[in-house]
Amino acid sequence: MKCPGSYTNYSLLIIPFFIFSFTISGQQKDSIKKEIKLDEIIITDYRTVNGLGHLPDEKDGIVYAGKKTEIIIIDSLDANKAINNTRQILGRIPGLNIVETETGGFTANGIATRGLNPSQSIEMNTRQNGYNVSADIYGYNEAYYLPPMEAVSRIELVRGAASLQFGSQFGGLVNYVIKDPSKNKPFEFSTSQTVGSFGMFNSFNSIGGTYKKISYYGFVQYRTIQGYRPNSEQWQVSGFGKLQYKPSEKLTVSAEYSLLRNKLKMPGGLDDSTFNANPKASTRTRNWLTSPWNIVTAGLKYTPDENTTFDLKTTFLFSSRALVWRNEDGGPSAIDDVDPSTGVYIPREVGKEKMQNTTTELRISNRYKLGKQRSTLAGGLRYSYAWFNRKGGGEGTTKSDFDLSIIGPWGYDLDFSTTNLAPFIENVFRIGNKFTITPGFRFEYLNSTATGYKTEDQFKIYTDQSRNRYFSLFGTGVEFKPTSSTSIYGNISQAYRPIDYSQLEPLGVISKIDPNLKDATGYNSDLGYRGTLKNYLNFDISGFYMAYNNRIGVVLKTDETTGQEYTYRTNVANSVHQGIESYIEFNILKCINTSSKYGISMFNSFAYIDARYTTGEFKGKRVEASANTINRVGIILNDRHFSITCQYNYVGDAFGDASNVKISPDPVAGYIPAYSVIDCSATYKFKRYAIKLGGNNLQDKAYFTRRTDEYPGPGIIPSIGRSWYIGISAKF
Repeated sequence: MKCPGSYTNYSLLIIPFFIFSFTISGQQKDSIKKEIKLDEIIITDYRTVNGLGHLPDEKDGIVYAGKKTEIIIIDSLDANKAINNTRQILGRIPGLNIVETETGGFTANGIATRGLNPSQSIEMNTRQNGYNVSADIYGYNEAYYLPPMEAVSRIELVRGAASLQFGSQFGGLVNYVIKDPSKNKPFEFSTSQTVGSFGMFNSFNSIGGTYKKISYYGFVQYRTIQGYRPNSEQWQVSGFGKLQYKPSEKLTVSAEYSLLRNKLKMPGGLDDSTFNANPKASTRTRNWLTSPWNIVTAGLKYTPDENTTFDLKTTFLFSSRALVWRNEDGGPSAIDDVDPSTGVYIPREVGKEKMQNTTTELRISNRYKLGKQRSTLAGGLRYSYAWFNRKGGGEGTTKSDFDLSIIGPWGYDLDFSTTNLAPFIENVFRIGNKFTITPGFRFEYLNSTATGYKTEDQFKIYTDQSRNRYFSLFGTGVEFKPTSSTSIYGNISQAYRPIDYSQLEPLGVISKIDPNLKDATGYNSDLGYRGTLKNYLNFDISGFYMAYNNRIGVVLKTDETTGQEYTYRTNVANSVHQGIESYIEFNILKCINTSSKYGISMFNSFAYIDARYTTGEFKGKRVEASANTINRVGIILNDRHFSITCQYNYVGDAFGDASNVKISPDPVAGYIPAYSVIDCSATYKFKRYAIKLGGNNLQDKAYFTRRTDEYPGPGIIPSIGRSWYIGISAKF
């Protein structure tokens, strides 16, 4: 069989294609870029690739030239979107490590790249429509709110080089872009109803439209599930509303509001013996958590001419989190049962957090002529103030219901704040028609405060601290385009991660804390080759190197007095993360006949990651939670009405702490075995309706992705077993 087009320039793809497996896709949707020059006007057309595409050099005043970027079009995927199955939706990102705790006491599966910590996406800059959705990206970067995937049009991801434009997270940027309203209808209604295993019911409903100069979009989602394990029932309501007014072609103003309301029961963590005997076991019957979230955003976009863009966003986040639980004392083996001597349970512990954050980001971009080429200057300013109050150690009731009342004083009551001011600038210099150089700079000012008290040995110890930091981040990217649809790219960019609140005074953690913690510093770098061939082959193969200095982690220590082991949060050492990331997708029928209306595609998302400590006591040991190999292979069959996707997921083994011990009485230390699961999903569309159904973890594998020293554990948090879902959606 010989496919259309010459293979002369693509012979190097054959080896990684077979080594890393095959790659499937189905409805080709985003990535081939064509440029036609007419009197110095560039007309750009994008054809989307089903699966994984790439962001253009510039978009919405943001520079992506020379960076490793990915974009996923959600509507092109067959996946269990009703429960935000991250493995199916984001699994095509090479090397993406996922903490699968969606039904284990958390509201969102955490993600990370390149061997970083995936818990609650703390190493990522998590955004929705371009603005932050975490409480404080420097002080408390955990993501408890994510939009439902049925409302998302696309997901954009930029690796470590995103630190210059968006902030200094080592893991990079992930941006969930909500769907736009219909531009040619004044009113449109969409609905999707899904049922599934373990009592799952999900209802998603949205409206939107455009009338003259006003457009609007909003959704409400309700989801309830009894859970894979006992004592893991949960419900949530999420909503979103956006109103946009466009008085002229040059000016657009908008306002958005996002909310989340939920209540979750946490079934507790397991030790190794309990998990091996029964991964569905529950050690806690009285643990509850809620995390209401609110985000209000106002935006203004002004384009005075075709070369200049002003974009201003102001966001106000006001949210909270509270839990009542049989705490971590005694670890996962502690029995939460009625005390025979009293006839009642022991008192639970109560913790409460409140967070507020106001952030304003101004972005300005201008295309200008330099010699015979047009260059682009993009820059801006970010200002943020975040306040965070943490109360914990309050003695709760002996009941089993969701009761946050306490008896007596709090064990600690602390206020934290972070003030951040950050100007940034990048410039795309074009040298000829095929080569770009993009240097950039970001300056960060941080002021952190901590006030309040904590109780030790029945005495209140007060603190009143303030700390200023100034740091600069430099980076540059280069890109060479040998053809109109392929490019060779490389970049290097500094990164920085300050100590956050949870590391200074964590809520419900049995680890001890090093009082001399330091901020982490380092850099990211990429070198890769990506592109498309005709409309049947899409690829991105790259290598990366990341230096992470003063990395904060947990180590296993022994108390000299009692002989008991415990975990200790400290600057473990410097680590180096390096490896290969590869994505290849190949449409067999499009190769044979480029005009075919049918598709049989294969895709492979592969990463090899070597993340190890290079200094200190654990030199040569693997970084905790880092898997060496992550490989996801899939096949898609599709025509105009029907598509089915089956995906095989393999994630290599990892360790819970830096000592790399396999067995330990400490809940966070120990071995995390490799696992593999298979998912299949199908969609049938007819007229304005669609039927969707599928199964996850078809082999019913017992596995876990996380050991934790805090809620919802401590101990092993099992992932969900075999599950099924079926639903129907319609648009009117």
